Amino acid sequence: ARGGSKRIPRKNIRDFLGKPIIAYSIEAALNSGLFEEVMVSTDDKEIAEIAQKYGAKVPFFRSEENANDFATTADVIKEVIADYTKTDKEFDNFCCCYPTAPFISSSRLHEGLKQLQSPSVSSVFPVSEFGYPILRSLKMEDDGRVSMNWPDQLNARSQDLPKAYHDAGQWYWMKTTDFLSTGKIIGEHSFGLQLEAIEVQDIDNEIDWKLAELKYELLQSLK
Repeated sequence: ARGGSKRIPRKNIRDFLGKPIIAYSIEAALNSGLFEEVMVSTDDKEIAEIAQKYGAKVPFFRSEENANDFATTADVIKEVIADYTKTDKEFDNFCCCYPTAPFISSSRLHEGLKQLQSPSVSSVFPVSEFGYPILRSLKMEDDGRVSMNWPDQLNARSQDLPKAYHDAGQWYWMKTTDFLSTGKIIGEHSFGLQLEAIEVQDIDNEIDWKLAELKYELLQSLK
């Protein structure tokens, strides 16, 4: 949870239906009972204070290098693991939860860990199905002209095309040794846990934020 979010300023600690959005990820992790340590990686003092208020630890601050716009999730994870190693703490498995993912649930974290325990699995993360077949997708030129990305699929029936999925952007369960050996979150031994569309919402702008709140309230009403 870095402090310098650009598209939605102070995004990680902005109020989401009554509490900072980061609190949802922290509480889901704590309530799952799965973790020896629930920590937040941040470069920001205010974020650290709020994270600690909701029960997470902040044992060290993120480096300036991994708090910029170009640092990847994998870069941050490597730094966290290295910092723990310096304190003689090592973990067989870890789960990276994003700080702006209010749909994270303890039950889904349990499902993910269960999948991870298979010897053939190195990482598990939630995925959601695209609502429309991507092989029938279009591209648009600057002048507004459209054409098929895959012209050979122009007359294909939607129901005959393979389903496609996208990363739900919530969490990644990983085996530590597998991650350190490849440096990759998603590799040939990664598996997906499918979520329903109502459990997933990217939050990149103000409309996304409102949609996430509406979805969250609807999801709670259906439970």
